Amino acid sequence: MGSRGAPRMLGFLWLCLLLGTPSRGEITCRHCHPHIQPGREVVRDPMGGKAGNVRGALGSLEPQLLGGQQPTSTVSGSHSWRSAPLPPGGDPQAPYTGQGGGRMKRHSQSGAGGPHKEILLPSGPTDEDLVSRMVKRSESKGSREEGRLPRARGQELTLSSTSFPLTGDSAHNQAMVHWTGGGNSSVILILTKLYDFNLGSVTESSLWRSTDYGTTYEKFNEKVGLKTVLSYLYVSPTNKRKIMLLSDPDMESSILISSDAGATYQKYRLNFYIQSLLFHPKQEDWVLAYSLDQKLYSSMDFGRRWNLMHERITPNRFYWSVTGLDKEPDLVHMEARSADGQAHYITCRIQECSETTRGGPFPRSIDTNSLVVQDEYVFIQVTSGGRANYYVSYKREAFAQIKLPKYSLPKDMHIISTDQKQVFAAVQEWNQNETYNLYISDTRGVFFTLALENVKSSRGVEGNIVIDLYEVAGVKGLFLANKKVDEQIKTFITYNKGRDWRLLQAPDTDLRGNPITCLLPFCSLHFHLQMSENPYNSGSISSKVTVPWLIVASGNVGSELSPTDTNMFISSDGGNTWKHIFEEEYNIWYLDWGGALVAMKHTTLPVRHLWLSFDEGRSWNKYAFTSVPLFVDGALIEPGLENHIMTVFGHFSLRSEWQLVKVDYKSIFGRRCNENDFESWHLNNQRDFCVMGERKTYRKRRPGSQCLLGKDYLRTITEPCLCSHWDFECDYGYERHGKNQCSPAFWFNPTSVSGDCGQGQSYLRSSGYRRIVSNNCTDGLRDQYSAKPQQCLGKAPQGLHLVTTDGKLGAQQGQNVTFLVHLEEGDLQRINIQLDFGDGSAVSYSNFSKIEDGIRHVYKNTGIYQVTAYAENSIGIDSSILYLHVTSPLEYVHLRVPFVAIRNKEANASAVVWPSHSGTLTHFWWIGNSTKPLITLENSISFMFNSEGINTITVQVSSGGTLIQDTKEIAVHEYFQSQLLSFSPNLDYHNPDIPEWRQDISRLITRALIQVTNIPEEHILVAMFPGLPTSAEVFVLPPKNASERRKGSKGDLEQMVETLLSALNQNLVVFELKPGVQVFVYVTQLTLAPLVDSGSGHSSSAMLMLLSVVFLGLAVFLIYKFKRKIPWINIYAQVQHDKEQEMIGSVSQNDTAPKISLGNFPDSEELSDKELDTRVIGTISTIANSESTKEIPNCTSV
Repeated sequence: MGSRGAPRMLGFLWLCLLLGTPSRGEITCRHCHPHIQPGREVVRDPMGGKAGNVRGALGSLEPQLLGGQQPTSTVSGSHSWRSAPLPPGGDPQAPYTGQGGGRMKRHSQSGAGGPHKEILLPSGPTDEDLVSRMVKRSESKGSREEGRLPRARGQELTLSSTSFPLTGDSAHNQAMVHWTGGGNSSVILILTKLYDFNLGSVTESSLWRSTDYGTTYEKFNEKVGLKTVLSYLYVSPTNKRKIMLLSDPDMESSILISSDAGATYQKYRLNFYIQSLLFHPKQEDWVLAYSLDQKLYSSMDFGRRWNLMHERITPNRFYWSVTGLDKEPDLVHMEARSADGQAHYITCRIQECSETTRGGPFPRSIDTNSLVVQDEYVFIQVTSGGRANYYVSYKREAFAQIKLPKYSLPKDMHIISTDQKQVFAAVQEWNQNETYNLYISDTRGVFFTLALENVKSSRGVEGNIVIDLYEVAGVKGLFLANKKVDEQIKTFITYNKGRDWRLLQAPDTDLRGNPITCLLPFCSLHFHLQMSENPYNSGSISSKVTVPWLIVASGNVGSELSPTDTNMFISSDGGNTWKHIFEEEYNIWYLDWGGALVAMKHTTLPVRHLWLSFDEGRSWNKYAFTSVPLFVDGALIEPGLENHIMTVFGHFSLRSEWQLVKVDYKSIFGRRCNENDFESWHLNNQRDFCVMGERKTYRKRRPGSQCLLGKDYLRTITEPCLCSHWDFECDYGYERHGKNQCSPAFWFNPTSVSGDCGQGQSYLRSSGYRRIVSNNCTDGLRDQYSAKPQQCLGKAPQGLHLVTTDGKLGAQQGQNVTFLVHLEEGDLQRINIQLDFGDGSAVSYSNFSKIEDGIRHVYKNTGIYQVTAYAENSIGIDSSILYLHVTSPLEYVHLRVPFVAIRNKEANASAVVWPSHSGTLTHFWWIGNSTKPLITLENSISFMFNSEGINTITVQVSSGGTLIQDTKEIAVHEYFQSQLLSFSPNLDYHNPDIPEWRQDISRLITRALIQVTNIPEEHILVAMFPGLPTSAEVFVLPPKNASERRKGSKGDLEQMVETLLSALNQNLVVFELKPGVQVFVYVTQLTLAPLVDSGSGHSSSAMLMLLSVVFLGLAVFLIYKFKRKIPWINIYAQVQHDKEQEMIGSVSQNDTAPKISLGNFPDSEELSDKELDTRVIGTISTIANSESTKEIPNCTSV
């Protein structure tokens, strides 16, 4: 299309003024509306019942700016996360099917609403409730009729139409339009206004009312007060006769209320300034109002009286109760801030919202802008240790942590939809920047599996994230998404809710009948699924629940989606095949429940024609709807039962008044439909008639039948199908290999049992598959793939974890500290829990249910406390220790220790702290099972173990108000051999460089080595080094059993080493990281480390080592002698120092580090009276998040 910038310069200037900043990491959703700033508007989403997205410049049922101006927030996808706001009076739960070219989203739960500044075209009083559209006055110039549209035929056809000018409003540049009243109401309200962009406020306004479907209008300025300047117009979603008008806050703060469809008004003064409103989804008189100073008010009499609920509410994070889930209908969910600035999730009733009556469903503080209440689910985010943790409550039950694949490591999450008893979410993972991965959950919203990778995203006007995902209206499980593939954007379609995706086949011919050569997968059909931030830009897609077989979209044919090549396509068989209908962008509306389609060219030039199709887009006829070309700013389809009236908004010239053209299509429908006008259509996926586990047959109007339906005649017949492979997706922890095989991911242990499973009970053990939620298949393969009941065997407690609620290792004196105890395996109902606080006090509990919210304790004195948790049952016991300090945090400490040490020989350990800290660092070392720390001022110590086995070393580093910790495990043996390993480069891309990942990869490498060499597992230990490129070291160890070690010899160990080296040199060691990603393991250097032995005997290896030392000494002497002649030697030494390997050799060091034993360490009472150089005394304000890591992979569980 041609350039549109010049005629709409003011509109684009307005867009520039509204540009927001990028969104932060937070949980967002279709109800998480952006903050509405004073003097600017945000358009709210309309409510859609079963409809998908509909986007376009004209005639949308969504609030949309017309005349080249856009809402400040837009959303992509039928269920977009950071969604645009609700329309004034929008009912988040009212089902509605959108018509027209705007994007429609389905909402099933209330969210914070906001007033509009542009004109809204809302809906009428049917089950398809809420229609709103924001219209802005276009300022384009020109007089040329639009170009020739395709398929023009015969003489000019005309439509019955009337025009009405809004006299005196030529200067007004914004308007809001609402259908109102009850039943088949003919009442339309229009609020026009002059918005001064320099002042940021409304300076003039006019209120118009029509009672004859828009044929004539009456000006109501006198009835609301000639001096009253109105800003916003609201209609109650549950009673269309109730109207609410807000005055401009720069003039006065007042509200005007009507209960007779806008015929009369009562005015009430307000003592606060309203920023947004949220109407109750069921009670017509209940309203929430959010003020400019972030206070929340409630009214139970439709705005006549207001009560303050809370003074510190996060913008747009308040929600009405959900019917059937919340016990009280007047309950409000809020994200509120306490006096210290922390955000909390609270609930209270609108008439009883005091400090004593407020509830706290989540006991801890949450991240700001993270509360989402939607359908059966409540979502929150809590960041700890630099990682975002997401929690969900299903049906208002206790919160559970959301389980994504272990190494997704999300940095941003958006809730797409929560209908059909599951959660659809988009997650940006640690290695993504411009794309998101789509995940789908189980019914409870806890366990998520991957649906599609690398989905395109962009930012809206307000900086909100827009995901290119679209759900087709009326067809369960049918989605379209734009995926990034090799730097190209391609459109994919799924019929089973993300289990399988495929490209779209291009039409066979173009508009003129010429053949299209397009071979999959190199060429396919691509669509714009993202809502345009400017309604005059290309890109649109629409569908309607009453005609689920019809999809209209703009896009192109080729190898990828083009931002400029815009054509219109239509599918009349639910997305299987497509037809080319227009070569430029058009806006499409549905008439009479989809029996006819209306198309109007998307242009800034004046038009007087539109196009009609009665055969599902196969052919189009051109009609004139006005005798004089009109600059079209927007259009609205009547939302009544027969919806055959369209109101077109525009103007004849730049300086003329608003023209409201009423177009009546009823005359073009020659008769009422009879039985001969209907036929059957079977939903299918490339001729597979079982979609989402059922065969569905629709009774639809026959294409070409130019008859009037007059009511929703959609009839469906549904019958279940036998379950097949396509009805099941991989369960949590499993990944797809090939088309139908689900195998455990490398990080997942399929034998783990939930702690809720007690002895004598049973649990459902996953087969690796789960039926797609909302899939209705029966029998067939259902039993084969279903989880099988299995008896819960008694099991000793294992994997006991003890942490504080904030993940910190310290607390201030006299303040509450809350400890959380978590057990990975064991019967939670039959395990006794004891917590020793380390200060002479302890508590015990009979089971875990009593400590779900944590255990609180107050320390009266400063010091270091060993807090120990014990979990015990009749089979065994497990414990966990936490050392609590009163200090404040450093960022990170890394404990360097050898992976393997020699018994009775000293080894070195050192602590490296980030960032490097000036001043004295105090180090606290726990070696083995010692309960008393060794305290040094140096960052390294030497140590020795006199028995073989796995031992631990823990270090804590304190400086001023900072404390951090790291823990490592060391394998102690009589002798061993080792070899450095490297990997194929593709492993680096998947390396997040965190300890847990290194542990799991080391286990994966161990299994690969064992499989190739048949060396027993007890002889192999693989340790991964941190950093990039990824590297590791494999240790060949002697038998653990002393008797077996006596039977064997060191020669056996050398033979295993030769076998291992041979396999590595032949590139036989390979493992699969994920489907399609194979990683090869290589030898880093050809020479193995010599056999290390604690004995005194000599061997050939020892002789070689001695010779090496002699040559090394000679080299050092020569370098020292001639170092002045070798200028680069100092640089080389410095580089070698910087690249020091992580492993510390088993070499003794001088025992020169200052040490303080715990016996010489003063108790807490002495510490309060004097100060030591090796320790920090007093109250420390903050404690760093610290993390214990275990680097020996064969000694830690998944």
